[in-house]
Amino acid sequence: MKKSKYLFVALMLLAITLASGIFTGTYMSLDEGRQKDTRLRAVTSFYPVYIAALNVTENVPDVSLQNLSEPQTGCMHDYQLTPQDMILLSQADLFLVNGGGIENFLTETAEAYPALTIAQASGGLSLLPGEEESHSDDEHQLENSREERHTEEEHRQEDSREEAHVHSGENAHVWMDTELYRDMVQNIAAAFSAADPRHQQRYQENAEEYCRKIEELTEQIEELKTLTEKEPVVILHEAYAYVAKQLGMEELYCLNLDEERQTSAGEAAELIRQISEHGVKIVLAEERYGKDLGQMLEAETDVKVCYLDTLVRGEYQKDSYLSAVQKNIEMLRSLWED
Repeated sequence: MKKSKYLFVALMLLAITLASGIFTGTYMSLDEGRQKDTRLRAVTSFYPVYIAALNVTENVPDVSLQNLSEPQTGCMHDYQLTPQDMILLSQADLFLVNGGGIENFLTETAEAYPALTIAQASGGLSLLPGEEESHSDDEHQLENSREERHTEEEHRQEDSREEAHVHSGENAHVWMDTELYRDMVQNIAAAFSAADPRHQQRYQENAEEYCRKIEELTEQIEELKTLTEKEPVVILHEAYAYVAKQLGMEELYCLNLDEERQTSAGEAAELIRQISEHGVKIVLAEERYGKDLGQMLEAETDVKVCYLDTLVRGEYQKDSYLSAVQKNIEMLRSLWED
């Protein structure tokens, strides 16, 4: 009986020793694998930055590229980091963002991951002023006229709404200008080259190839500019300020419409009056948030409303940005062909 007992204990000890050896070996193998993993883990903040990075890293070995937000997320002004986002960033070597104040969570991210390299694609570029700072003389006149027409209470309510929707002092939608987007691509290539010098030449070659494709779009925009230059325009999303500028158009007024921004009846009436007085023929709008106001403007004035893509959503394909811009160009060109 004692022999059976000792034999059982000996077998148990042997089993424990073997299991311990297996687990230890497995752990050491995984740890060794992590140490040998030389991949560059890059994360982008949202869609236009991801598409640029996708082109820059094409066929470059040992690069892992993931996007923080889904392609349907849209603009990042009010985006909140999820626990999954935080896990993703904790494993990243490089975080590529648009910059210009559009990612409000960057301070939080920098504090949480001080070793994470954060590169701003719009760094060093000339950004347009944001909605609050871009008021022209005509817009000031609109505000003065509105004060005369509205009660003090109505005016106070409008002021509070406008203040609630000012995201920053800059308009960070730089990807809407193809020339600036080309510069963003070059900044992204430089960030990858600094983080992964082994493949610097490949990053630069990919960037140059993609920039050549972007330049073809810029040439089409330059041709279109011969028709659009000096044309007064109203925009219903501040992203289109870059479109208007690249086309040489004179922006009369901007209503930065989104899911929360509501247009009052008095504001719409004043906008109609300004459109009529200044002979505005073109309004640039986003269909998702500007369709109702756009339809009203077309019914009450002689304007044509052009619903453009803001390029913040789409397929995760390397030519998606190019295709979307091409569609925008064709829609704009059709306004002068009709």
